[in-house]
Order: sequence, then structure tokens, then C-alpha cells
Amino acid sequence: MLETEPKGFSEDVPRRLSATRLRLIPPREAIGLAYGYGFDDVSLVPDMQTVDPELCDLSWRLDGLAFDLPLLAAAMDGVVDPRFAVELHRQGGLAVLNLEGLHARCEDPELVYERIAAATSAEAPTLLQEVYTAPIRETYVRRSVRRVKDSGARLAVSSTPLNAEWLLSVALSEGADILVVQSTVTSARHLSASGASLDLESFCRRSPAPVIIGNTVAYEPALALMEAGAAAILVGVGPGAECTSRDVLGIGMPQISATLEVAAARDEYKHATGRHVAIITDGGMRTSGDMVKALAAGADAVMLGAPLAQTTEAPGRGYNWGMASFHGTLPRGTRINVGTNASLEQILYGPATVNSGTQNLAGAIRTAMAALGARTIEELHDVRMIHAPAIKTEGKLHQLRGNL
Repeated sequence: MLETEPKGFSEDVPRRLSATRLRLIPPREAIGLAYGYGFDDVSLVPDMQTVDPELCDLSWRLDGLAFDLPLLAAAMDGVVDPRFAVELHRQGGLAVLNLEGLHARCEDPELVYERIAAATSAEAPTLLQEVYTAPIRETYVRRSVRRVKDSGARLAVSSTPLNAEWLLSVALSEGADILVVQSTVTSARHLSASGASLDLESFCRRSPAPVIIGNTVAYEPALALMEAGAAAILVGVGPGAECTSRDVLGIGMPQISATLEVAAARDEYKHATGRHVAIITDGGMRTSGDMVKALAAGADAVMLGAPLAQTTEAPGRGYNWGMASFHGTLPRGTRINVGTNASLEQILYGPATVNSGTQNLAGAIRTAMAALGARTIEELHDVRMIHAPAIKTEGKLHQLRGNL
């Protein structure tokens, strides 16, 4: 637990988290303005036990499906195309293909990728809006899913709630393994002006495949999505490098606090029902250390965009852009130049040629688990986390000055 709690805490404030989990946000009734903590605000503390890295198991499960690596590739066109999805499956991860992206709208997506990469910074926002005005074509959706499934790879597919009944059903018919219903914020109760909205509970009940729902950042909404039948919850509103929702809309919560909130809901739901709902921290992680902190905060896996867009296998030619970048009237994402610096295998398993925590992600997570005495991701959930705002700067004068 936190030794020195933020002003506004009191011992009689009810806690939703178990004694082994750190509570970084007081319940909303405790004070008018709650606290939110991001990756740079906390640190993990080694305890009595350490283990050999070889004994650490990075696997996780999603509704009975097992994966070797707790890592998903975000449903972003600059990250995932059918070829990338196949390669990430081979490496032990899971890719999410955007069924409303370029591969569902363009006969030849490669030509569009070239145009996006060649655009100037001033041209990029308008170009993204233009290329995504092309209609979604069912034949292209089927083609893209079939390319992955014909290779024998697992595939998750993503759609906004508006198109979920149509597009996810099409993908299922071509063999998609996991469905993702995703928008900037997804809630179990949506008030529609037209009177028509996706019934998440009915959708999950009828789906023959696990359904991941996102995104959310708080306890009560997450619990409602679990009760609706979600197999996993995506955590995060606006933390991604490409996303501008926090600037444009002013909404969101730092990822450590968000993950703690949603994981607390997961723990309560499992205690009540016996069903485990996976928690996936989505976005905002720059380094392997951030990923370890997300897992320690309660995530079963993490979802990455920009870190994977830098691989030679990614389709974005060194660029990535947010899923809401192409909104016709209110874009909430931007194209960023992430560069291309290593193969997917090197990013995931090394050998690392840089000391920035951006290569050999699996090795770094395994080494951190060993130092923290956690043999599994579940055991990592119980490690001690502290509020440590000096953790990135303490003793780092020469690094901060660039004396490297």
C-alpha cells in the first residue's frame, strides 16, 4: 500500500482495492478533485523473493485462448495489416485488424500507404480525412481476414459499435477468432438520438467468439461492461502517441490509475461470478518499464501502437496515425513519424542494440518479473507499487543533460 497518501485520503474512506493492490484514486465521493497517476508517477518495489528469469511465465489467457506473450498490436492501419498480423502471431502475440480501415476501403492499400507517408505535415490531416471517406466494402473485409486465416494465424478484428453487427459478423464468417468492439469511449448504456444502438449484452451473448470491449477508464463502467459479457476490457482514453482526444475533448485518466480502477472491478466481478475478464492496458506505454508497470497495476496484457509501428514489418512506412484521425469534422488523432528501427523479432525478443527500453520487450518484462519475485503475470499483480515522482530523475543528472 501507499505509505504517504495524497491529501484528501482518510482512513475511513472505503477502498475498492484489496490490501495487496495500491489505491491511487480516492472514490469520487471522498473529495471533489481526485488524483490520477501515470507511468512516470509510480515505481515497483522488490521484496523478499527473487527468481531466475527462466522461471517467469509471460503467458496469459483470454476466454480459454492462451497466448505466449502479453502483447497485442492496436487496430491502427500504420501498425497492422494482414502480413503483420501473421508475423505477430508467429512471435506469440495477437494483432487486431481494423475492419473500418484502409484494408476495408481500398482495392490497393499499398498505394494509399505511399501517399500518406509522402504527405507533408500540413497535408496529412486533410489527406487522412480524404482517403477514409471511401466506403467500406464487404469484399475487401473478407479478403483481408482470409489472408490472415489462410496462413493459420489467430486474428482479432475491430469495429466501432455502429458497424459491429455487420462487420464483425462478416469477419466471423471468414474465421476471425476474437471480436473487438471499440470506440474512444464505450459504455454499457448509450443514449441514442436515433433510438438505435448496439445492445452489447445481446451481442456478447450471441457471439460464438470472445468479445473485447473498449475503451473505458473507470470502475463502474468497466464493471457494467463485464456484466454485459465482455471477455476482456480495453483500458485507456487518449494516452496513445497518435491520439489527441485529451487535447480536443479534455477527457481521460492517466493509465496507472485507469488500470487500477478497471482491475479492481475485474477482481470484484471474478469474486462474485468466478469468471475472469482479461484487462488490457491500451496505449501510453513508451518503454518496457511502462509495460511492466501496467501489468503490475492489474493488466493481463498490454496493447501497443507506436512501439510496433517502428518495426520493419509494420505497413506504415515509419508513420502511424490514430484511429480517429480521419473523422470528417472533428479529427482526434494525428500522423506521427516514429521511424523504422528494428524488426518485429528484435523489438520483442532482442538482441537490444539500444538502452532505452524499446527493444527486447519480452526479455525486459521477464527480467523485471524475476527481480520482483513474480513467476506469472498474476503474481506480478501483487507486487508493491509506490508513488515515486522522482523515479525518472533521481541521480540522473548526466542523462538529463545528455552526457551519454
